[in-house]
Amino acid sequence: MTSTYNISIEDFNYELPDDRIAKFPLPERDMSKLLIYKNKQISESRFRNLHEFIPENALLVFNNTKVIQARLIFQKATGAQIEIFCIEPKEPSDYVMAFSQKQSCIWLCMIGNLKKWKNGKIEIAQQGYRCAAEKIESFGDTHLVRFEWDNQEWNFADILEKCGELPIPPYLNRKTEESDKKTYQTIYSKIKGSVAAPTAGLHFTENVFKSLMEKGIICEELTLHVGAGTFKPVKSKTLLGHTMHSETISVKKDLVEQLIKKAGQIYAVGTTSVRTLESLYYTGAILAKKPDASIEELSTSQWKPYSFSTSLSTVESLTSILNYMENKRLETLTTHTQIMIAPGYTFKIVNGIITNFHQPKSTLLLLVSAFLDGNWREIYDYALTHDFRFLSYGDSSLLCN
Repeated sequence: MTSTYNISIEDFNYELPDDRIAKFPLPERDMSKLLIYKNKQISESRFRNLHEFIPENALLVFNNTKVIQARLIFQKATGAQIEIFCIEPKEPSDYVMAFSQKQSCIWLCMIGNLKKWKNGKIEIAQQGYRCAAEKIESFGDTHLVRFEWDNQEWNFADILEKCGELPIPPYLNRKTEESDKKTYQTIYSKIKGSVAAPTAGLHFTENVFKSLMEKGIICEELTLHVGAGTFKPVKSKTLLGHTMHSETISVKKDLVEQLIKKAGQIYAVGTTSVRTLESLYYTGAILAKKPDASIEELSTSQWKPYSFSTSLSTVESLTSILNYMENKRLETLTTHTQIMIAPGYTFKIVNGIITNFHQPKSTLLLLVSAFLDGNWREIYDYALTHDFRFLSYGDSSLLCN
């Protein structure tokens, strides 16, 4: 644990020229390049050939979250524009309930041009209807905002759909375009709640899924709603000074059963799927010790993997979750994770990762390094010298341990 605490973030820096950042996706999703790292060897192909590199009968796990149009531009009577970025619901805190609210709800938000908004209500108008926002409490760089609107037929999902803007990553340095509404969603996105896409999934097409299924590869889904913290840079000199963001995760009983059956053959699509799956191990370990634990106790805190003592196997841990869900008659388990996966972490569930190429000094790069036993730089040097495109709309990699 001490060594993980003291990791120097500067050790995960590299030069990323702006022209290597993909500003737009390729016309065909599955024509992106695919770097394969297997048996400590690097090769490359196209993403549409993914099935050739995944073992038969493996389990592929996807994050089915859907990006919401979370950026709202309000205007004060003075004409000043205030940008409100909805991060997660607070009253009610359940995503489904929050989106279905009529007339009023409260969200945790980030606010742009905050100095122009001291207090009072500001408004946004669309199609003849008004939505007002009022800042009611602040927590550093985040704020509780109450939204109220006068169209009784609209719920908050309608407000976002009609008034909001899709929040593409800030490092693209461009405005959201109409095409992003389609290209910045995976084709299997279902559950609304993310403010950033699980971008490893952007490469998948119906043809890719067909070739995977023909090989006997099983595809299952989970949900992690990606928060704005995914773009939060590590500003501290060491890892100890960085606070991970907390995110909501949901897994169905069917997935837990498949994870037990396919232990040792599990491939995660994206770092969000990795974070969810690895968090499940600690949820199960808690339940093994305390079968009547509350939902709050099942959350995975940032440093739990480094301080929680257990010799429980993967299957034993997952079986504890399955027993809990059966006893509680739960088809879906919903909790939170703040897990920090960095060098020094021991992977419990994930055997392979499909992921894009990440920003320097990011927690996502730390996760990749942990999976590769520190050998990330060789892979990134290869990608930089072999014309790979980086970040959200960039190319992909398949990393096998």
